[in-house]
Amino acid sequence: MALTTPTAAPPDKGGDAGDLAEFGYEQQLHRSLGKFASFAAGFSFVSILTTIFQLFGLGFGFAGPAFFWTWPVVFAGQFLVALCFAELAARYPLSGAVYQWSRRLGGEVLGWFGGWFMILAQIVTASAAAIALQVVLPAVWSGFQIIGEDTSLTSPSGAANAVLLGTVLLVVTTTVNSVGVRWMARVNTVGVVCEIVGVVAVIGVFFTHAQRGPQVVFDTGVHAGQSGYGWAWIASGLMAAYVMVGFGSAGELAEETRDPRRVAPRTIRMALSVSALGGGLMILGALMAAPSLTDGRLATEGLPYVLDTVLSSPWGTVLLVDVAIAILICTLAIQTAASRLMFSMARDERLPFSKALATVNRRTGTPIAPAIVVGLACVAVLLLNVGNSAIFSTLASVCIIAIYLAYLLVTAPMLYRRLTGGWISGAGGTDAEGRPLFSLGRWGVLVNAGAVLYGLVMVVNLSWPRAEIFDPAGTTPILRWAGPISIVAIVALGILCFPRGRIHPRPVRPL
Repeated sequence: MALTTPTAAPPDKGGDAGDLAEFGYEQQLHRSLGKFASFAAGFSFVSILTTIFQLFGLGFGFAGPAFFWTWPVVFAGQFLVALCFAELAARYPLSGAVYQWSRRLGGEVLGWFGGWFMILAQIVTASAAAIALQVVLPAVWSGFQIIGEDTSLTSPSGAANAVLLGTVLLVVTTTVNSVGVRWMARVNTVGVVCEIVGVVAVIGVFFTHAQRGPQVVFDTGVHAGQSGYGWAWIASGLMAAYVMVGFGSAGELAEETRDPRRVAPRTIRMALSVSALGGGLMILGALMAAPSLTDGRLATEGLPYVLDTVLSSPWGTVLLVDVAIAILICTLAIQTAASRLMFSMARDERLPFSKALATVNRRTGTPIAPAIVVGLACVAVLLLNVGNSAIFSTLASVCIIAIYLAYLLVTAPMLYRRLTGGWISGAGGTDAEGRPLFSLGRWGVLVNAGAVLYGLVMVVNLSWPRAEIFDPAGTTPILRWAGPISIVAIVALGILCFPRGRIHPRPVRPL
């Protein structure tokens, strides 16, 4: 696979830029990303090497080895969403994808809340990714434990050190995002290659050190709960639900991608599919290679426990370094997506200080102010981890609910448009050169309805008041209701922040 390095060419005056003008926007961002860079944006947001390392114990702890089956189920549901996003990316190749899509399908109010949910979720998600360095770097070298000696995230010194490492990482990603899309794409591309190599290596290590066969995925483990295994299995699906988000980031960078109407739909689907395949094999391999399924360590320590027992120290350290690289590019990708979303909303005068947030540096072709604002907001969220690890983990869970709500604000009005005759049928139209755009054709209503139903089910599942998720220490019972309470709070705050000034509508190209 050839890796193309984007150039810092100035915005072109025709072609994709002329296409953008039909939506009422000027080409301000540098359009220099190729196919692999577009794929890398989505793949690095999902970042299975980061998220599965963090969350494997969550799924296994609920339902034992059979939690594996939640992975293909969640992938199937999310792929329906990805197909809807791919269809929209071909028709609306605009930065701030979820905001733009929900706005153009459902109006200004839905568009505002789609962007509002997504931008809050991305800020918290970037913080959660950055804090994962604490799990990896002190294990690579003790010198990374700068504050205190206890590396655990739940300890005072571990939490403080996590904030320090995460803040340094966010300074780096903010700097990369500020110097231009060229450097962002370079770092992201190299990082994604490293992550793919790491995923393949981890899978290879697990399968060559297997202690049991693949039939382990039918083992439900020992479930001591009172509500039955079915409920435990449903809860274990939260792990997959947390991981498989962000695949639509290729759409966020549409105005910086060459030929986005054809590239973005393909890379959205590919980012999710490759992540699902690699993640599924990692989970299966870990279950097969784990020294024990019953000693409790797999639920509490997750994949690092398996790697530590099957690899010698040097190779285990190399893989941990690769995980640290994955954390870097994951944080970078999320911050990039959030800054483009903020830029897109500010360009439509939907945010405070819109003029500053919508300003693009002419030399770098990058909206610097949104990158800085997102970076500072992420650091502020990180500070919640100092002495309040339960609150931070609860907040991280809530942000995933916000992402699924934002997705619903795209797929639901899209389905309404289909059912009321407001969606183009057949081949789905053509681009400026007469080439057919990606379309679901006659399967559109069925796929779209499935995406909406899946989204509703997952929002309920994610929000369900489980003490094990929202109040693991059992010290703050009100936290188990954090899901419903947070949804109400986010909506209420969104209503207060909703811009009530004059709206400057942009041309909406017919579907």
